[in-house]
Amino acid sequence: MQIALRKLSQGASLKQSIIYCRTFSTKNVIDIGQPTPASHPQLLKEGEVTPGISSEEYVSRRKKFLELLPEKSLAIIAAAPVKMMTDVVPYNFRQEADYLYMTGCQQPGGLAILGHECGFCMFMPDAIPHDIIWQGKVAGVDDALETFKAEKAYPMRKLREILPDMIKGSSTLFHNVHTAIPAYMNLEPFQKAADTGRVKDVACITHELRLIKSPAELKLMRESASIACQALLQTMLHSKMYPCESILSAKFEYECRIRGAQRMAFNPVVGGGPNASVIHYSRNDQKIKDGDLVLMDVGCELHGYVSDLTRTWPPCGSFTSPQEELYDLILQTNKECLKLCKPGASIRQIHNYSVEKLRKGLKEIGILQREASSSYHMLNPTSIGHYLGMDVHDCSNISYDRPLKPGVVITIEPGVYIPSYFGGSERHQGIGIRIEDEVLITESGYEVLTGSIPKEIKQIETLLNNFGNGMKVGMENQM
Repeated sequence: MQIALRKLSQGASLKQSIIYCRTFSTKNVIDIGQPTPASHPQLLKEGEVTPGISSEEYVSRRKKFLELLPEKSLAIIAAAPVKMMTDVVPYNFRQEADYLYMTGCQQPGGLAILGHECGFCMFMPDAIPHDIIWQGKVAGVDDALETFKAEKAYPMRKLREILPDMIKGSSTLFHNVHTAIPAYMNLEPFQKAADTGRVKDVACITHELRLIKSPAELKLMRESASIACQALLQTMLHSKMYPCESILSAKFEYECRIRGAQRMAFNPVVGGGPNASVIHYSRNDQKIKDGDLVLMDVGCELHGYVSDLTRTWPPCGSFTSPQEELYDLILQTNKECLKLCKPGASIRQIHNYSVEKLRKGLKEIGILQREASSSYHMLNPTSIGHYLGMDVHDCSNISYDRPLKPGVVITIEPGVYIPSYFGGSERHQGIGIRIEDEVLITESGYEVLTGSIPKEIKQIETLLNNFGNGMKVGMENQM
C-alpha cells in the first residue's frame, strides 16, 4: 500500500527532485525486469512503457517504420549485449538505441522482428532460475505481449524453429549491424541473403525516424539538458576551492545523479591547462594550475535521452589576456553560428561559416600567419556540431548536408586546441577552449536548450569570484 509518494520532477530544483516515498509495498506488483507504472509510479504514468514515452508512441513508431520498410522485407533488431568488465563483473547495461526506440524494452537478450506480414514480433530470453536468483527477474513472452504490445512473442529457444521461415519469405533483410548476434546470423537463410547482397543496415530506416523528435522526446531532452546545466553550474562554483580534474568530474556526475539522471552520456572530459587542447581527453587525473583554464565537455542521460554541453573557464576566477582574446573569438563564433540555426540550413553550412570566422580570427590574433594556412586543421579538426538524441552522435547515417527541420536537435560547439608544442604564438600555447550548446530547431528558428549555463566572460568571473568570497567567509566562520 502506498502511503506517501511525491512525483519526481526531472530537471527541477534539487529539493523538488527528491523522491518522497515513506512506504511503498511491491508485494502484489509483478516484476518484469524494468520499471512499470505499477512498480515505479514515481517514474512512469499509466500508459507509459518507459518514463515519458507512452505505449501509443511506441506503436506509432513501429507503424512509421513499416511505412518506410520496403515490401517483402524483414527487419531484425537485437538488444544490446551484456559487456563484461571481468569474468564475473558486468559493465552497467545500456540498451541499444534502435532496439529501445522500437520496443521500449530496457533489457538484454531480446530480438525484435518487424515485417509487413508478421507485424511486430519479439523473441524473449529464457528465464534461467540461476540467473533470476543472482540478477533478478526478466521480461518474458507474456510481458512482450502485454507491456511491449508485440503481436507475437516467443521464447528465444524457439528462434531456430520460427525465424528461418520468416527470413525465407523476405526479399531483403535489415538488421542492426552493431548488435548482430550469431543466433540469427548463423541461420542458413540469413547467410544466403548475406551472400547475395540482400542484407542491409536497419539504421538507414531507424535514423530517419529518430532524427525528428516528438513532443514527448523533446520534453525528456529539455529535462536532460536542464539537469546537466544545473550540475555543471554547481561544478563551476566548486572549481575555485577544488581545482582538480577528478574532483570536478565526480562533482558533475554526483549532481546529475541526484537530479535523476541514470548515467553520464559519455566519460566526462575535464581538461585543465594544456590537457584542454586534447579534444577527447578523458584521464581526468591532474591538478589544475592556478591561472589555467579548465574545459569540461559533459552530459548526462535521462531515460534514454542524452545532453551534451561544454564550458571553459578559469577556476581562479580571472581570464588572462591571451585566454580572453581566444575565448572571445570562440564565444562570438558560437553566437553567430546559433543565429544560423533554422529550418533549411545544414550542419555543413554552419560548419563552413565557422571555419571562415575562426580562420580570420586566428590570423588577426597572430596564431595563424595566413587564413588559408593548413595549420588550422591541427588547431581545430572537429565539426561545428552533430545531431543529438538517444545517442551523443545521434543518427550517424544522416548526412550533415541534410537541411535541418523543426524537431531536430543539434550541437553548436566551436573550439580551438593549441598544443604546447605549436610553433605559433608562444603566449597562446597550451590553451584549449570549447563552448558547446544544445540547439533545437523550431518553426521560426532555434531554441538553445543549454542557455541557462553562463558563457559570457563577465558572467563567469562574477560568478566564480562572488561564490569564492562567500565560501571563504563561510569556512572562516566555521573555524
